[in-house]
Amino acid sequence: MGKGSGFGKTILFGEHFVVYGLPAMASAIGDFTEAIVEIEEGKGYELSDNRPEVPGYKKKKFDEQKISIKNVLTFMGVDLDKEKLKITLGGNLTCASGVGASAASCVALARAISDEFQMGWDDTRINESAYEGEKGYHGTPSGIDNTASTFGGLVYFVKNLHGGPNTMETIKLSKPVDMVIASSGMTANTSVVVADVREKKEENPKWFEEIVKEYKSVVKDGRHALEMMDLEKVGKLMNKNHELLQKITVSNEKLDKMVKIATDAGALGAKVTGTGRGGNINALTPGADLQDKVYNALKDAGFAAWKTKIGV
Repeated sequence: MGKGSGFGKTILFGEHFVVYGLPAMASAIGDFTEAIVEIEEGKGYELSDNRPEVPGYKKKKFDEQKISIKNVLTFMGVDLDKEKLKITLGGNLTCASGVGASAASCVALARAISDEFQMGWDDTRINESAYEGEKGYHGTPSGIDNTASTFGGLVYFVKNLHGGPNTMETIKLSKPVDMVIASSGMTANTSVVVADVREKKEENPKWFEEIVKEYKSVVKDGRHALEMMDLEKVGKLMNKNHELLQKITVSNEKLDKMVKIATDAGALGAKVTGTGRGGNINALTPGADLQDKVYNALKDAGFAAWKTKIGV
């Protein structure tokens, strides 16, 4: 029996701006997906997916998941014509948009396969396997999700717009920090939202360049503040990042309401995380008492929320 796990993730700075070659920062979160792989008699594989989910997520992603599993198995040289695998997925990471659920499952599966077949693959090779798996879900993934899921900590990411290797640097915090993530219950199509932002950029490039100028300062200062564990500064910069996302129209009334509930309850900062126009927000809530207060405020307002940590 082989076992493996992979972290979920959240984006702290850089949604949408990352598309244009600007830096982004993501963090692994404390929630994880676990995989168990067992060799059985026969051919092919049998999947038992016991991961918690927002309603309908696993059904919606099932076809992509099949491609993803095949990609990982092929990359790792597992021949399903010669043996059968029983794959069981679990863990406490809720499958939802914006938390790196697909990457976490890919990393967990790769580690479990390596364990079961005694391959001894290190994190670099596991990350490569997970990237292949992510292609099943995203076509051409950035690599930021599987990197955070594999290595933990923070990931500083810059997309290479010329087709070369992307810049990905892992950073460790001195200690994990409490965070609350909450779901709007709305799902947006990433490609549609990205295309809409691009259209607005092309219609008014000067306007967009002013926003980009502000964002460059936010992400530069945000990285430094995280490295220094200046959480008050990190929170203020998250709020500023949210304002910029409002300007490029990827927030909406419900997400803005959620951010206000979180900050009114004492969160140091809160913002849209991921695609926007639906999906999630994250809120910086260092300390168990503050985390509970913000979590309860969002739950009392009717939003699904969970407590986690960044920088794990």
